[in-house]
Amino acid sequence: MSDEHQHTHEDEAVGPPYAECVLCREPTEYPASRKGITLCPVCEWQEAQRNACSG
Repeated sequence: MSDEHQHTHEDEAVGPPYAECVLCREPTEYPASRKGITLCPVCEWQEAQRNACSG
């Protein structure tokens, strides 16, 4: 295994500007260019819980 192909998270690019969560305004996992409603992982999980229990 070659050392030149091993990367850590510290040396990778930060990435694109991230979209803001529409509920809490925290950064999401989605790029800012994404269309529609964007939720952070926490709000996305909470929304899924609400939908699952609303039956």
